[in-house]
Amino acid sequence: MLLSQLEKIVANLPYGEGFKFVDQLLELNEDQVIGIYRFRESEYFYKHHFIHQPVTPGVILQECMAQIGLACLGSYLMRDSKEQLQFVFTEAHVNFLEKVVPGTTVIVSAKKEYFRFDKLKVVVQMLDENETKVAEGWLCGMILTAPKQKSDS
Repeated sequence: MLLSQLEKIVANLPYGEGFKFVDQLLELNEDQVIGIYRFRESEYFYKHHFIHQPVTPGVILQECMAQIGLACLGSYLMRDSKEQLQFVFTEAHVNFLEKVVPGTTVIVSAKKEYFRFDKLKVVVQMLDENETKVAEGWLCGMILTAPKQKSDS
């Protein structure tokens, strides 16, 4: 089965299944990305974060925005690189406007403000499936490169 370029970017993110907060990319180009993630009721953090009325931690919402807005867009911008990419989250200013409860699907959109010297800054927002704005702000990250490992094939 051939994966589309968008599916390959999601599949190649450097996060394990328990910490990957990207289900699908809907749009991706040189200037912006739109992606979605559904916060499943079985997520590990709901068991301990507001025990009787679980809420998605803000740091997890921010991570979701960073994975879509920085890691996915950065991967696309560096798609011709011959090196292994690593992503380092460097700076953020996010306003949280609404809570996200288990079972909520979020839509993250990020617009590139700049990308130079391997540093990416995006203006980002998160909506829920009812198009209510959950969070907005900006994020910065650095793309680190290392030579790709040769395979033994």
